[in-house]
Order: sequence, then C-alpha cells, then structure tokens
Amino acid sequence: MKPRWNRREFLQRTSAATLAAMAASAPMASLLSGCKTKKIGQTDGTADTVILLWMAGGMAHTETFDPKKYTPYETGMEGNRVLSTFKPVPTVLDGINFSEGLESIGKVMDKGTLIRSYVSADLGFILHSRHQYHWHTCYEPPQTVAAPHIGSWIAKELGPKNPVIPAFIDIGQRFTVGEAEELKAFHTAGFLGNEFGPFFIPDPSQGLESVRPPVGMDAKRFERRNQLYNDLISNSPFGEFGSDYQKESLRRSMEQAYMLLNSPEAKAFDLSQEPKEIYDIYNTGRFGLGCLLARRLTEQGARFISVTTEYEPFKGWDTHENGHTRLVDMKKMIDGPIAQLVKDLDKTGHLDRTMIVLASEFSRDMMVEGRPGEKVKEQVNQPEILTDPKFYGMHRHFTDGSSMLMFGGGIKKGFVYGKTADERPCKTIENPVKIDGVHQTIYHALGIPEDTQYEIEKRPFYTTPDGKGKAVMDLLA
Repeated sequence: MKPRWNRREFLQRTSAATLAAMAASAPMASLLSGCKTKKIGQTDGTADTVILLWMAGGMAHTETFDPKKYTPYETGMEGNRVLSTFKPVPTVLDGINFSEGLESIGKVMDKGTLIRSYVSADLGFILHSRHQYHWHTCYEPPQTVAAPHIGSWIAKELGPKNPVIPAFIDIGQRFTVGEAEELKAFHTAGFLGNEFGPFFIPDPSQGLESVRPPVGMDAKRFERRNQLYNDLISNSPFGEFGSDYQKESLRRSMEQAYMLLNSPEAKAFDLSQEPKEIYDIYNTGRFGLGCLLARRLTEQGARFISVTTEYEPFKGWDTHENGHTRLVDMKKMIDGPIAQLVKDLDKTGHLDRTMIVLASEFSRDMMVEGRPGEKVKEQVNQPEILTDPKFYGMHRHFTDGSSMLMFGGGIKKGFVYGKTADERPCKTIENPVKIDGVHQTIYHALGIPEDTQYEIEKRPFYTTPDGKGKAVMDLLA
C-alpha cells in the first residue's frame, strides 16, 4: 500500500535528502555507461534544445486538448452529467477537436504531436508538489538523495550550446507563494552540482535585470562584491562540509553568471527589442512573455528552458471552484503565445532541432479523485446537484488520463497518440504513456543513452528509475 505522505512529511524528507546530498562525497567524475565515450555537446539525436511549457496545477484534459460531450450549465443539473464545459472546436487535423479557446494552438498541430494518454503515477494522497516533483525528476519522492531535475540532467550530459547562455533556464516560478519549499525540492540539480541547476527568471518582463548589476553599481564595485560572495561561501557551512566537487561546481556556476553579465548575448533578455506586433501577441501576462523570452534564448543557444504558468494553490489550473470561468482566462493566457512560439521557431528553422513539450502533473474530473479503483482522500466538496456556477468545471484531481503536446526536435507532425474513454471515467484506454517514457523519449531525441548513470551512495543513479525508461518510438519521426 502506498504511503500517504502529507505536505509536512514530504518537505521534511526532501529537505533531509538535500542536506544528505550536500554532505555526501562527490559522485564519480566519469559516466558509468556508454555515454562516457561522447564528448560534451556531441549528440546523435534529432534535437539540441528543449522548451518545457509547464501547465502547473492540473490541466483538465477534457477541458483542453481532449474534449468530450459539451454540457451547458443549468441550475439544478447533475454534476455527473458534466464532462466538458466548453464546446469542441476543430483543429487543422481532420477529425481532431480541441476545446473552445484553444483555436490558435489547434492551427499549428500539423507541426506536432498530440498525446492523449499520459497516465500519472499513483502516489497515494494527492499533493501537487509531490506529483510535480515526480514529473520533473522521474523519481517518486522522497528520495535519500536529491534527484536532479530533467533540465539538470540535460545540462550535465550535453553542456551549454552557447557557453555564455546558462544551459538550464527556469522562467516564471516564484518561491514567495504557497508551497515554496516543496517546489524548491525539485528545482535543483541535486547531486549533479550547482553549475547544472536552473538560472531563475521569476518575471520575464524583468529578465534583463537578471543579467546586469543593480542600478548604481559600477563594474569595479560588482567585482568586489563577487569576491566577497566567494569568500562568504568559503567560510560558510557549505565551504566546510561540502565536497570538493560541489564547491568547484558552485564556483563554475558563479563564473558562468559573471560571463553572461558582460556578453552581447545578454540582449536576448531584453524583450523591449522585440517588434511591437510580435510582442503584443506574446503579451498575455508572465507566461506569454516567458514564451517570448524562451524563443529569444533558444535563438541564442539555450539548452533547456522551462516556462511555467506558475503553481500557486487554488490559482491558475488548480481549479477547485469556478473551474469554467478560470479556464477561460487560462486559455487566453496560453493560446496565442504557444502558437506564436511554434510558428516563430518554425519560420527561423530552429523548430527542427528544438523540442517543445507542453504538460501538466495530472488532469481533473468533477466526480473522480485519483483514478477508478484506487480511491484516495477526497479534497473537494463537490455537490452532486449543481446549484451555483462556481461548481461548473473540473475540480478533483484525476490521474488516469491527461494530454500532452510535443513539437519539433524529431517529433512526428500532425500525429495523435493514445485515447481516453468518451464517457466517465475518461481514463486512458489506448497506448498509456508514463513519466519514464516521456523522459526517455526526450533523452533519446537529444542523444542521451538510456543507461546514463552516476554512482551516488555506492549505487548507480540513472536518468530514469533503474534505467528502465524506454523511449516511445512511435512519437518520433
């Protein structure tokens, strides 16, 4: 039986794992797999760059990319009747509909693949942070070591495309909102070392501020402050107890950041240089501008970029009430920018070697919490009879079916994979895809072998658990 971790236990365990990883001896420098013969940056794959578009909070598949029968709201209606609260609209693919509000993305689906059969893990009592940890690291929390984020694995194995641009850039997630510590637990390179961790840009409209000294600080003063920072690190508990590998990794990460400050590529972070007609399409908020920044950084040689709608409890895709009206706004936020990102990269030729992945930790259903046959604790008081429009929408967490989109980097064009049932429960009934398959498909496209591993705590630690992840080859052209 799965342990039913609560939020406090999850945080305590992951924090302990992070501290344990810091105090542990350095991992072996050489790779314990066939990948050790590759040179950094060399790949046999079809992609060089990955852009992850993260729909944080649980995006309902039946309300977005896998619509079912539309049922308009009526006071007094039975909640069990409601499968989709938006009308279906056609896409560029014959016979394939999206839900209303996603027309722009529907028009570029001839350039990518729609997956309708992603199945989230059964982790017992459902917490967003635990499922997000699992999606981003491929490991179920808690672990005895800090598991690296997928972006960190890619940064480690392939290195930066452009030595000036950070190999792993994370756009849009703040850590001043709810569940901050839980989110930090997987926004890390773990045992791989600080230099492979994310370069954070919480607000893309202020991205330029991230790559230049504060106003009023000249270069000499900044250099003195940088030296002081290095001295503080050396005399801190990290300097005393961290391994030589970790201290060297931190030093290199600081050198990379300093190099970026003085480079012409820093202009990529300045969104004001974008033509107004293009800027206005992306300007739907922080997520939309994050897509614009991701495009500009891709053109300058970024390796892995994550852009999130941001997880904050009961906000965004975390629709515990007012699900229908909330999703109207969420679709306005993502539809234009994502479609424009695909078109812009395709126009410049970058889409051929850039894989775009749109995903969420799980889906939602009005009536089912978890999945059929695996009952978990109910977290929402969903009435059987709807007497208020705020209950009209997808509320509960559903893990047995979800949608993903993939574009570029060797992914098939105009392709649909998997299927969910048309009646409740709208679960996966064809070609289920799990997280280790998603990760290994990405690694395969990048030329990273499935047996990639490092020795940590005297045992091999793979990119996917026990190295068993297999690429879903049907998704690749």
